Amino acid sequence: MPRGDKSKYTDKQERKADHIAEGYENRGVSEKEAERRAWATVNKDDGGGKKEGGSGRGKHTGHPAAHKGGTSGGKASASRSATSRSESARKAAATRKRNAEHHAH
Repeated sequence: MPRGDKSKYTDKQERKADHIAEGYENRGVSEKEAERRAWATVNKDDGGGKKEGGSGRGKHTGHPAAHKGGTSGGKASASRSATSRSESARKAAATRKRNAEHHAH
């Protein structure tokens, strides 16, 4: 089987790769690079291409890459001062209270 051959991947893995590639393309990554990243993600999640057997019962994957989103976030909030964050929190609380009163009627 030559490198880059996708025949051993399941339909589900191919759909997953298409969806991931689409997300990258929407963020401005080139089509070729998006495809490369998508298949790398599928390989990381599922341990490469495989045809799963046994009455439609495939081996469960933990989808590790799908759980990484947001783990490196929080930098913007951390760089703001405590008073600035507190002010935003107070404003949000007031808005929630106002909306709750409005929707209660």
